[in-house]
Amino acid sequence: MKLLIVVLGLALAVTAEEAIFADYHQEIGIPERARIDAAETAVDFDGSRIIGGQVSALGDVPHLAGLRITLTTGQTSVCGSSLISNTRLVTAAHCWRSGSFQASLFTVILGSVNYNFGGVRINTNDVVTHPNYNTNSLNNDVAVIRINSVTFNNNIRPIALATGSNNYVGATAVAAGFGRTSNFGGVSSVARHVSLQVIDNNTCASIYVPGTVVDSTLCTSNSGGRSTCGGDSGGPLAIGNTLIGITSFGSAGGCTVAPAGFARVTSFASWLSAQ
Repeated sequence: MKLLIVVLGLALAVTAEEAIFADYHQEIGIPERARIDAAETAVDFDGSRIIGGQVSALGDVPHLAGLRITLTTGQTSVCGSSLISNTRLVTAAHCWRSGSFQASLFTVILGSVNYNFGGVRINTNDVVTHPNYNTNSLNNDVAVIRINSVTFNNNIRPIALATGSNNYVGATAVAAGFGRTSNFGGVSSVARHVSLQVIDNNTCASIYVPGTVVDSTLCTSNSGGRSTCGGDSGGPLAIGNTLIGITSFGSAGGCTVAPAGFARVTSFASWLSAQ
């Protein structure tokens, strides 16, 4: 992940009606998984090529869980998720089903900041997506993952779901994941986190294609070149130990081009808790 440094002299102007990705796994997840695997096996990789954000130490984000995704095509992809109990996690619905791709298996990675090794790894195909999930607009982009019970420790801890009417505008929240560290290629197999400021939905909606930003969407500013990016989908946006957002979308034109979009947890807390 995460803090995306704008190359000097490159103007990243926000234009009206930004589009989001059409097919997550094809456009982002599959190539991102390949980059992570290549980075980890490269003989010269020592983590020093990570750009921006902050590398997460073990235990910094104990609710973060990586997802190694096996698709029905046999290809592999990548997402993130958040642990909410010893048997359940939440993620983005598009990590399980996006466009023409369907996942067949999630390997949930808990208690590790390294995507390809360490921690507790649990295989599951017990995933429930929101009944009103829209694969085109990414409205209701939430899902629950069910796993065999995991034991909590300092590196594996659940996070509480936000409830109530707080819209969090102006608040600073922390996003985390294993995603891209620059718009077009920077990669890390190590978890990262970054602080982002929540903005109002009207501002966010004015930037994206109509229907993308709805009441159950939460957006964060891209000011300073900070954002979630490819591969961070499904991961947490949190204030303290409260999950306020589930990473959902960004501009197809680049991660720092427009605000990042999240599923607003207060809109889905009841449904998530009931699964």
